[in-house]
Amino acid sequence: MTWSAAGYTLLVIMPTYLQSALHIHMQTALLIAVISNAGFALTIIPAGMLSNRIGRRRVLMTATLLLLVLSFPLLRILQDPAGTLLIKGLVGLLAGPGPAMLAKMFPTRVRYTGLGLAYSLSNAVFSGCAGLTITWLIKQTVNLDIPAWYVVITAIISLFALMTLNKADHLRDLDDN
Repeated sequence: MTWSAAGYTLLVIMPTYLQSALHIHMQTALLIAVISNAGFALTIIPAGMLSNRIGRRRVLMTATLLLLVLSFPLLRILQDPAGTLLIKGLVGLLAGPGPAMLAKMFPTRVRYTGLGLAYSLSNAVFSGCAGLTITWLIKQTVNLDIPAWYVVITAIISLFALMTLNKADHLRDLDDN
């Protein structure tokens, strides 16, 4: 959930948010988006490798906790390219171990269907509706912190779900189910 919500909020919605809410010039907002994607790309593979060593649950919970704690401070420094690099880097910590974690949740005979449904539904609900939800809530509340609230709320819910994962899943092969 946090992977979907934070990823989409910080990738797709952020340039528009920077322009409309913070009155950042379009070219600057798009440059900030490119820099943040570099942070995302730089962390995916190391996060996946780290999750193979210490466990997907541990990496996912750490990234989710960091997004929970840092969402508001990072929203404040969005105009700073280093801040956006860090924000999207945290999302990369979710994207690295995420696919393997999803695959381990389903037995081999239903893995493709289970993984496809879980991933697609999460993205449809928490990514697909993010722009509409965040924009509507900002209009209703005039609160420019709504993107951070969106990430924080999904992170809280995700933490409870992540606590149910098996801590030793990274030690088994994918075909052990």
